[in-house]
Amino acid sequence: MFLIGQYDSPFVRRVAIALRLYGLAFEHRPWSTFGDADKIAPYNPLRRVPTLVLDDGEALIESTIILDYLDELVGEGKAMLPSSGADRRRHLRICALASGLGDKAVSLLYERVLRKEQLALWVERCSAQIADVLKVLEAEHAKVPTPYWLGDRIGHADIAVACVVRFTSEAHPQLFDAARYPALARHSERCEALAEFAEIVQPLAPPKG
Repeated sequence: MFLIGQYDSPFVRRVAIALRLYGLAFEHRPWSTFGDADKIAPYNPLRRVPTLVLDDGEALIESTIILDYLDELVGEGKAMLPSSGADRRRHLRICALASGLGDKAVSLLYERVLRKEQLALWVERCSAQIADVLKVLEAEHAKVPTPYWLGDRIGHADIAVACVVRFTSEAHPQLFDAARYPALARHSERCEALAEFAEIVQPLAPPKG
């Protein structure tokens, strides 16, 4: 199978890191949604990443769906998401908040690099949403007594949060102050020190037309 998308995307990166942590072999095709849209279209008409193309040709789109497939593939004992109950809902909530944060951070980046004149109302709205989500995630993580969100083993919430924190801090350094979000900063540092995170990384580059 092969994964489409560049690792400067927090969504592509979280999928690739999960693949590595699961020990699943894959080919990486670092196609850009701007410069390589025509290459992506046959696999994903939305021309979005990540897209994971399986060995039989089936193409999975959106990181949540891809990770759900990977969890099923490796089985309940190895999956990085609880199978049921309150822990699963809490884990999914953190993933959803992280994904939403990533969406807003990406939108704000596009607003800056693709518009000659930024729409002030949209910039203000995205910035407020990013700040509010960071505040909630900081408060949630400050209460976590274990190395990772749900215990001693890394999970999807940990990966998602670390990936979007890195992206946000690189794309919008004025919106992420480690002194203001110390729990998130420590979490990001812990995750980024792992071999899988160090391998799956790409400096943030502006979109290409």
